Amino acid sequence: MDGEYLPTMIPSEKDLDALVDNKPEAELPLLPVRDTVVFPRMLTPLFVGRDRSLMALEASLAENSQLVVVTQRDAEQEEPTADDLFTIGAEVVVGRVLRMPDGSTNILVQGYRRVEIMEFIQQESYAMVRVRRLEEDNEKSLSSEALMRAVLALFEKCVHLNRNVPDDAYVAAMNIDEPGWLADMIASVMDFDMEQRQQILDTVDPTIRLQRLSIMLAQELDVLELESQIQDQVQQEVDKGQREYFLREQMRVIQNELGELDIQLAEVNELRRKMEQIELPEAVRAKADKELSRLAMMPPAAPEVGIIRTYLDWIVDLPWVEMTEDNTDITYVAQMLDGNHFGIPKAKERILEHIAVRQRAGDKMRSPILCFVGPPGTGKTSLGRSIAEALGRKFVRISLGGIRDEAEIRGHRRTYIGALPGRIIQSMRRAGTINPLFMLDEIDKIGADFRGDPSAALLEALDPEQNYSFSDHYLELDYDLSKVMFITTANLLYPIPAALRDRMEVIEFSGYIEEEKLEIARQFLIPRQIEEHGLEDVKLKMSDRALQEIIREYTYEAGVRNLEREIGQICRKLTRRLAEKKSIPKTITPQALSKYLGPPRFSEQKIEQNDEVGIATGIAYTEAGGDIMPIEVALMPGKGQLTLTGQLGDVMQESIQAALSFTRSNAKKYNIKPANFENLDIHLHVPEGAIPKDGPSAGITMATALVSAFSNYKVRCNVAMTGEITLRGKVLPIGGLKEKMLAAHRAGINTIIVPTKNKKDLVDVPKKVQRDMNVIFADKMDDVLKTALIITKKKKSKSASAS
Repeated sequence: MDGEYLPTMIPSEKDLDALVDNKPEAELPLLPVRDTVVFPRMLTPLFVGRDRSLMALEASLAENSQLVVVTQRDAEQEEPTADDLFTIGAEVVVGRVLRMPDGSTNILVQGYRRVEIMEFIQQESYAMVRVRRLEEDNEKSLSSEALMRAVLALFEKCVHLNRNVPDDAYVAAMNIDEPGWLADMIASVMDFDMEQRQQILDTVDPTIRLQRLSIMLAQELDVLELESQIQDQVQQEVDKGQREYFLREQMRVIQNELGELDIQLAEVNELRRKMEQIELPEAVRAKADKELSRLAMMPPAAPEVGIIRTYLDWIVDLPWVEMTEDNTDITYVAQMLDGNHFGIPKAKERILEHIAVRQRAGDKMRSPILCFVGPPGTGKTSLGRSIAEALGRKFVRISLGGIRDEAEIRGHRRTYIGALPGRIIQSMRRAGTINPLFMLDEIDKIGADFRGDPSAALLEALDPEQNYSFSDHYLELDYDLSKVMFITTANLLYPIPAALRDRMEVIEFSGYIEEEKLEIARQFLIPRQIEEHGLEDVKLKMSDRALQEIIREYTYEAGVRNLEREIGQICRKLTRRLAEKKSIPKTITPQALSKYLGPPRFSEQKIEQNDEVGIATGIAYTEAGGDIMPIEVALMPGKGQLTLTGQLGDVMQESIQAALSFTRSNAKKYNIKPANFENLDIHLHVPEGAIPKDGPSAGITMATALVSAFSNYKVRCNVAMTGEITLRGKVLPIGGLKEKMLAAHRAGINTIIVPTKNKKDLVDVPKKVQRDMNVIFADKMDDVLKTALIITKKKKSKSASAS
């Protein structure tokens, strides 16, 4: 350093005793210092820069080189007062002084004894204080000797762990035989803060001082040991990384020397770079690192290289934490759903409820598992796509129809050649987020064979209690599906296994009535077909009367898929005429339908036009919605045999037996001769024999046909009925009432007989249908026959001649 160096020698202890008097009190200049505590007998360098401090130093050098050094309570205080200083300090002798070019001074002082400030004598140019000299009892006792040994042991460990403390400090401490001096020496070299050092300085009693110092050393030792452990772990990781790098470089050089290409190494490095850039769960990253290390160690020609590389590609490409933010604006979602779909109030209401709960509960709510059940063409799949668009989620669709292999859901194990994950994991990679809207179409068409039961594999994926750890055989890792919104579709509910059905919230999609089909055609079908066929500039219109004719005479369905096909056929005909430079009409009228669509296909009603004996009209619930089902009974001479035709299932055959037993047991009541059951053969037929039929809901229809055939009473042709029958003639409730009533309404039937217990289901039937139809509720067969049969007075011999 530059500056004037004054070679003032540090006096020895004998010289100090000669320089410093032993009076109990003294008046000395005061030197306040910051962040430094000066201990007796310790050499301490000090930096003096303030004017008052420099003047105090000059005054000390002019007299006897003695100063009182006291630490400031606040290091930021420039002009400390008496309240800003600690009361206990050290009386020191100034040794060497080094003056610097900037006007400041570096000094080296040696502490002599502790002093206590009594009062300030002078404050003008520099501070002058009167102090009381504090004497120490340095006599050793057994307790002080034990404390000294304990402190030395702790100090030795601290020196070993703390690199900032020189090893010579422990050697110096070993040669100190006074308790107070030992405590002061150790406190001066340890990395204690200013408050801890001042606490040691304030303690006059050497034994108490050692006790406090031992506590501080023990605390410091705990921190140093923890730091050492952390440093060792860090060093091990660094060494491991350096070792791996060294070995990897060696392997690269060896491969180059052998003439092998660097393609595999480049692929490994690329995979490693991708894995570092994406966020992976801890278990997934550990598995990926393990497989990547295996891949790096394998020769390029090894058969498992391709398998491992493909596996790592799947892990890297799959979304593990990426999410899209849901749109929680209920008004916007409601407007979008209403704009894309007409009707379907239950499904729309459920989605809006989901958004409302999402707003309040956030991520705590579970994603729903919905099941849309209804006839084809009622908008199940398209509604799922609209929900995804409204929520701002990615849309993924999987068709489950015809799947019979469980591996299609859970994937193949990597032991198989060409193994791949299941369709769920494949679709998650396509989605790119962990919270898409997942649509599983045709879940009721899943089959089971020797390859497993795919519906059983779906039990885990469609269960909110366990799909947070979905297991795919290919990945062999837990994959979180809890954020996925699953929507399944089905035409019928009963083919779905009970365990799987229990996991889903069922929302029924019913068939549309004529007014709803008209509105759907106006709002959606006609504009879409005009756009797809390039007829926007023609401004084509279709009259309501023409649409009604198409609905009534060219389609017979619960949905609107065939209706859109017919509209599309008209558009194709018009587009061809335009291509041939011919004129086309601006409005499609009913008279022009036969020209574009041919003759009507459903112009004849499926119901009988006249009241007849032995024919009753039932209603069935099929995959296509509801449909009317006439049941015919013919009697002929014979021996009482029963013939059934029309591909009837076991349940339906049992229902026929129950209806026949009811008829025989009540023969007298309906004016039927008991002998007719033994002398006449019965043939019951359900038309459209190519279509399998089953279920108990046609029981009252078959009983009505049997009673009509044996009693020769005619059945009203405008009456349809549905209900299960018991042997005592009770009418039991059935399912699918809404679809059955819609089918009867489409067929032009104006009276329908339903079980009384199904009265509650009328709430789902459109008001228009209820106004157009006369609904008769029946508890017993008497109620049914009273409405269905035309009772005449001629009934003496008709029952025997019905054949």
